[in-house]
Amino acid sequence: MTESSSRAPRQLQVVAFASTLDRFAMPPMLIAMARDLGAPLSMIINAAGAYFLAYGLMQPVWGMVSDRIGLVRTMRVALSLAAVSTTVAAFAQSPLALGVTRGLTGACFAAAVPASLIYIGDTVSSERRQPEVTRLMAGVALGTGFASAGAGALAEFTSWRFAFVLTGLIALCLVVSLGRLPRPPIVREHSSLLAPLAAVARSGPTRLVLALAFLEGMVLLGVLTVLPTAVEASGASASVAGAVTALYGVAVFGFARLVGALAHRTRASRLIALGAAAAAAGCGLVTLSRSPAVALAAACFLGLAWVSMHSSLQTWATEVLPSARATVVSGFAGALFLGSAVAAQLAGGLAQAHRYAQIFAWATALAIVLGLFATLGRTRWIGPEGEPGP
Repeated sequence: MTESSSRAPRQLQVVAFASTLDRFAMPPMLIAMARDLGAPLSMIINAAGAYFLAYGLMQPVWGMVSDRIGLVRTMRVALSLAAVSTTVAAFAQSPLALGVTRGLTGACFAAAVPASLIYIGDTVSSERRQPEVTRLMAGVALGTGFASAGAGALAEFTSWRFAFVLTGLIALCLVVSLGRLPRPPIVREHSSLLAPLAAVARSGPTRLVLALAFLEGMVLLGVLTVLPTAVEASGASASVAGAVTALYGVAVFGFARLVGALAHRTRASRLIALGAAAAAAGCGLVTLSRSPAVALAAACFLGLAWVSMHSSLQTWATEVLPSARATVVSGFAGALFLGSAVAAQLAGGLAQAHRYAQIFAWATALAIVLGLFATLGRTRWIGPEGEPGP
């Protein structure tokens, strides 16, 4: 494996940081953006949904591109385009322009984290893979924390537009930095672009993993999209609301080491069950109250859910169909963010009417359903070598 370079994991963490920073910058600024653009909150939430929708739809495309031109080149091309589109989004003057430019940004950043996961899948042995995936979550955690706290403060004290300029500059720096990343060989050569998609469609376990990713996107990412606005609607300032979701990033960072250690001696199905229980607890708390104190506790539960359940499902995605790993992992991320986009569309009108308790009650119910199906499915899964999955 290419574990020979100690620089590669750190570079991939920075890629995950940049992508997550851009993605999570928007939720704490939704109300400020609505005020600045003179638009209803529901329209701005739909613009955020456009990001998630494009992010999801582009996953299979980037997966097939990476099979053809390589993972590192794919990341560099995607980040170059993302740097341009997110900078243009900073100058949007209408909800439509914001939705279009953020959608383009989501389509470009869509290659970042999935390509990093495929890189790990191609270069790290299976017994070490989940700890490496969990370490990648540290970059996600830092991006979430900085975006949530920083974007909320920018929206309150300066302008929300600076956040997108910053992510554009970071993406541009990464394009240069990734030029020194070791390039793994292209190991998947299919007879046609549709061949890996056909393999995915024929695999029952793979279809299950993708369905679980869709539900997880609705629950975890859907909740995180509206959590800052729910806290702000309770009377808190934008910076306080952003700090609540910043604690989510701190929780992800803190729990990553714990879950990484547990992964060596705990079955993945149990980690999924733990994460689902934490997700249900977090959503249930916010159903009862959206005060900052309660939301802080909920953010900690959601951070544990992300590290424990999401990293386990991501690792499963790298293992379930090795011959089409790039397509499966990209499809996983696509399903995740399509679920988030659907959740944003469904929640937009309810948030506009301040019916947050209903939003989080549905999320609690979905977390329970997700946990049951994911835990049972992972327990029964037979690995590609004919042995029960770990």
